[in-house]
Amino acid sequence: MGKIVGIPKGLLYYDFYPMWKTFFEVLGAKVITSQNTNKKIVDDGVKNSVEDACLPVKTYVGHVMDLKERGVDYIFIPRIVSVEKKKYLCSKFLGLPDFIKSLIKDLPPVIDIEINYYKDEEFTKREFIRAGKMLGRTNGDALKAYLKGMEEQRRFENLLKEGFTNLEALKMWEEGKVKVREEKRRFDLKIALLSHPYNIMDEYISMGLIEKLRNMGAEVITVEMLNKASILEGVAFLPKDIFWTYERDILGAGMYFLKKKGVDGVIMVSAFGCGPNSMTEELLERFYKREKNLPFMLLTIDEHTGEAGVMTRLEAFVDLLRFNKKAVVV
Repeated sequence: MGKIVGIPKGLLYYDFYPMWKTFFEVLGAKVITSQNTNKKIVDDGVKNSVEDACLPVKTYVGHVMDLKERGVDYIFIPRIVSVEKKKYLCSKFLGLPDFIKSLIKDLPPVIDIEINYYKDEEFTKREFIRAGKMLGRTNGDALKAYLKGMEEQRRFENLLKEGFTNLEALKMWEEGKVKVREEKRRFDLKIALLSHPYNIMDEYISMGLIEKLRNMGAEVITVEMLNKASILEGVAFLPKDIFWTYERDILGAGMYFLKKKGVDGVIMVSAFGCGPNSMTEELLERFYKREKNLPFMLLTIDEHTGEAGVMTRLEAFVDLLRFNKKAVVV
């Protein structure tokens, strides 16, 4: 019987789960995830984390604790340094395995390989081969699993570009469904939602934000639905490139929508205490205030954020967008 590898359902799970799951399954392991985020997971994470950590990191701690309680053989907590050439991620990803090990005692063995595409792909390939050896497999087995994982990752990312959210694409990928949409809802608004996927795809900490907006009659466009050319067009005005991948994408998407329009309003969701986001949100707020032609709302979340307050702000923002559309028609 294959070993059980647990993958925490937080942070970059929403971006790379197809790659990770495929890799371990091809090697003969059984992959399980932690439960969907719930009150216990958040409470456990907050209680066992450090105060300065952002909500997504605290929640991730709770997910690791959930996997520990479920008795997995290994927990996959990669050290993610870079996911593309000449770019980095937030420092919390660089030190994540060490951070988790310092907080939670008596963990099962942690597969803490380094994912780093800053220079090229070869280093990361070797790291996945190292993960394969931890499971008792050969270099050839691990390389084959890595290539299959990348193939499945591309399938998942193609679904994102077709207009599906990360959660919808993950579900379709896992169930092997044909790319057919449900009967299209009638939307009279289009709202761009700028954020890290782990802020808005986690339905507990985001309080079902995407579905709330859809129920209010708004079609939601996320950063991941844009192609890279549009994002690069959005940040082309900068004198110096941003070296954080996700912040570059968020800022690029925000500026693209500001220039090209195509949406009725923009909502940025940021986790309180997020260092890189503090720069991005400041820039976007300034540019949107200067232009004054596209409504912009910043929504900051932490473990104390109440659903009633979020709902009130969303309703007010959607009402404003509808008022603006009527004013233009008149």
